[in-house]
Amino acid sequence: MSVKKPNILLVFVDNQPAKMLGCAGNSEIHTPNLDRLADHAVRFSEAYCPNAMCSPCRASVLTGLMPSQHGVHTWLDDSTIDDWPKDWSAVAELPTLPDLLSQAGYDTALMGKYHLGHAGKPQNGFKEWVTLQVGHVQTFYDNEMIVNGEHTKYPGHSVDFFSDQAVDYIGRRNPETDNPFFMFLTYPAPYGHWPSIKGEAINEFAKLYSDTPFDSVPREAISKELIDWLLVRQEKMPDYHDPDEVNCMPQLLNDLPTLRNYYSQMSVVDNGVGRVFDALDDQNIADDTLVIYTSDHGMSLGQHGFWGHGEDTWPSNTHREANNIPMIIRPPGKRNEGKVQQSLVGTTDIFATILDYAGLPSPTPEKMHSRSMRSLIEEDAPEWGDAVFMEQEETRTIRTADWLLMRRYGPTSFEFTDELYDLRNDPDERQNVIDKAEHADELNVLVARLDDFFDTYSNPKWNLWTGGGAKGNSTRPFLWREAWGEDWKPTYSV
Repeated sequence: MSVKKPNILLVFVDNQPAKMLGCAGNSEIHTPNLDRLADHAVRFSEAYCPNAMCSPCRASVLTGLMPSQHGVHTWLDDSTIDDWPKDWSAVAELPTLPDLLSQAGYDTALMGKYHLGHAGKPQNGFKEWVTLQVGHVQTFYDNEMIVNGEHTKYPGHSVDFFSDQAVDYIGRRNPETDNPFFMFLTYPAPYGHWPSIKGEAINEFAKLYSDTPFDSVPREAISKELIDWLLVRQEKMPDYHDPDEVNCMPQLLNDLPTLRNYYSQMSVVDNGVGRVFDALDDQNIADDTLVIYTSDHGMSLGQHGFWGHGEDTWPSNTHREANNIPMIIRPPGKRNEGKVQQSLVGTTDIFATILDYAGLPSPTPEKMHSRSMRSLIEEDAPEWGDAVFMEQEETRTIRTADWLLMRRYGPTSFEFTDELYDLRNDPDERQNVIDKAEHADELNVLVARLDDFFDTYSNPKWNLWTGGGAKGNSTRPFLWREAWGEDWKPTYSV
């Protein structure tokens, strides 16, 4: 008799740093439902996204591939949607989790933000399709939603809408006769950018933060690298240069109404997650469900003098805050006491982990670095690698427990500098020791490992460092035109 496969709930939120959880030690954030999840799950304190932008990380979690393999190097710009091919999906040619799980008998559901192409109809193996076209969140309210092809305007908070839809989907299922399900619940919050979090919040959790001093958020001076990026954008991409964004980026670092709003949106997410967990309990299927909670990428909330993404500096960066993501995994079966796992893992590893629990092999359209985290979840002393790798267009990174190396593409007219941080003595990544002679041997090892990784895990079509392209968008097109000629531009086809 065959064993029934587990249900899979993958909650993927938008712009949440790892430390923005009560269970991660932040006493100012109210996340009781996620804290309770961690009480009976594994929380990965050293989980990192491969790229600190939205669309690349969504592509990576669905395919198990790095941006230089799947080709999505930054956010897909909704304002250019008229230029996109008909029904275009940025990962249409690749095997995705919903594709593979659907073929294995799973029912598959997208509930939330897609941001990988046209959202008007189901893509990539999803059968239930509840989403919205907008990827760059302008507001949490009055959004046009798409429910299996039908368009409807929802006046309330978008997180509440997707929570309602997820709860309804779970409630409609018959655990005895229905197939197992894979739900990709992708909340477009807490988000963390103007205009969606500008000013005081109006949601039901706003009052929780009215007197919060926000000691958990640093007050630092604006970094030179942020100013340099604003100036480069103004010079090189004047049509892309939004004066409102230029004005807001330096202000966000120390704007208390924004902080209160942002934290309250995290509590909206926590409440929605709690409702979905309750729905699993009501159907008596919580213990039959693999639950994974994570974020597309992290967020610097002022650390290192910038707010937001790793690409919001010049050159881009992969400091901890922008790339360290929350990751909590509760396997199916008996609930055990929670634990914290400090092994270095990445977003791409979710792909292999889900397939492992579903009893499916990983596809190999090309070499894949995705590794199943099951041993880290279920065993006491498993073998595991000692590094994670990241990329942000002109910046490539290897992080180990002891070192962080950010290597820049070059040579270019911008004369980028590489960065090396000794994490044993400088855990906050403040002192660049790239030129210290005593670290030369370690630097050479890290450079060789980084080069070997991207020699292995890249596709020439999408390897920007060897003349490849980018799908849909690049935030540094002028750099790649300098490198590869004036004809270089983002593309859509494979």
